[in-house]
Amino acid sequence: MSATATVRTAPSPTGGLVRQGLGNGTLIVIVIYAVLFAAYAIAQPDAASLSQITEQLNNALPLALAAAGGTFVVLTRGFDLSVAGVVSIANVIMATQVGDGPLGALYGLALVMAVGLVVGAVNGWLTAYVGLQSIASTLGTMIICSGIALVILDAPGGTVPDFVSYDLLDMLWNLVPVTGLIAAVVVGIWLIIQRTGFGIAIYAVGADETAATLGGIDVRRTKFLAYCLAGIFYGLAGYMLSAQTATGNPNAGSPLLLQVFAAIAIGGTSFRGGRGGLVGSMVGAATLMLLQKVLFAAGVSSFYTGLFQGVIMIIAVLIAALSAWFAQAGRR
Repeated sequence: MSATATVRTAPSPTGGLVRQGLGNGTLIVIVIYAVLFAAYAIAQPDAASLSQITEQLNNALPLALAAAGGTFVVLTRGFDLSVAGVVSIANVIMATQVGDGPLGALYGLALVMAVGLVVGAVNGWLTAYVGLQSIASTLGTMIICSGIALVILDAPGGTVPDFVSYDLLDMLWNLVPVTGLIAAVVVGIWLIIQRTGFGIAIYAVGADETAATLGGIDVRRTKFLAYCLAGIFYGLAGYMLSAQTATGNPNAGSPLLLQVFAAIAIGGTSFRGGRGGLVGSMVGAATLMLLQKVLFAAGVSSFYTGLFQGVIMIIAVLIAALSAWFAQAGRR
């Protein structure tokens, strides 16, 4: 039983690496991004210049932060639609309630993060403790937040402080894009969270709530914290979107709603919960933004952007599903 069975079931080192690579949703979206970047570099020779890379990071970061927040919830097998409302509130706050200079920027940052945390806490309480479906509860908070944004600013207008709209989109020492540094910090925080008890609990709850409960994990607390973190990230996304637009719009977050879920799907996070990660979602967001540039450089009408984004999303999800099946079959 032992010797023969061991030889039959042990995969070759090369085959194991191939299966591990193909089964990694993050690796898949990185490959897709690399292909798109190569196509963009052909159409735009200076695509790899520091100024162009900075511009790409500036464009991608708001969606990347929103997708990062949504990933926490999706990993627990939930859906959070409140992203659009939180981003809208953060945007109008930055355009109407914040002064200029570093202190004003810090005040605005603290304010939008606090708003996001409050909304996330409400979502988490309604979902984890009251027992409402995540789609229903977060749809309600999204509508409420959108209404509050309209009360604060009833039409597009206002001005985002220059320190936020210029300095945060600039480069440190003319070498390091500020938005790239922010993205790196977020990734670093995620890598730390993954190794904590909370990080492990997120995956366990998403994979099997019953097993997680039997394993001693507080499922309700884990879900609650996931929504709280998501809300904070949505606030950060609205903050960086304000830096990008330099003005306020009570509907600023609406275009991000579907794009967030597209970025999460492209990044390899399963909507069944328990599989995926924040890094893949952020790269997925960057892929969607890069696709827009590729289409524009190729002379394709902007009306077709959504079509191509949908195709890319379906391709990425299919590849991830097939590769996961391939990896599972290889273990049998």
